[in-house]
Amino acid sequence: MKPVYAAALLAAFALPVFADDVLRTPVPDARPVMLAALQATDGQAHGVLTGEMADAITRRFGATSPIFIDVTTEKRYAQPGCSRLKVTFWQDGVLLPGATTPRRQTMAFGINYCLDGRPPQSLK
Repeated sequence: MKPVYAAALLAAFALPVFADDVLRTPVPDARPVMLAALQATDGQAHGVLTGEMADAITRRFGATSPIFIDVTTEKRYAQPGCSRLKVTFWQDGVLLPGATTPRRQTMAFGINYCLDGRPPQSLK
C-alpha cells in the first residue's frame, strides 16, 4: 500500500471525525455507540466505523466519507438499562452499481437493547 494512501485511510478511519458538526468516536462496530446512547442523558451517541470491513466497503463503493453511525433512544423501557434504539449507518459519495452519480447511502434499523448487551426480558 502506498504511504500516502495509508496515511489517508488512517486519517479517515482512526482519528475522531466530525460530520454534521458532531464529534464521532472511532468504533469497530455499532455496539459501543449503542451502549453510549443508553447511558447518555439525551439518548444519543455518534461514531465512525473503522477496520477492514469499513475500508473494504468504502473502497468498493468509491465513497467520499467514512461510514458514520448515529444512535437515538426512541423509548426507555421499565426494565433498568433497556431501551428501543434507532441505529443509522450512513456514508456520502457512494456510487452504487449501475448508477452514474454518487449519493448518500443510508441504512437504519430499530433494536431493543440493554446495557448488558442482551435483549430485554420485558418490553413494558
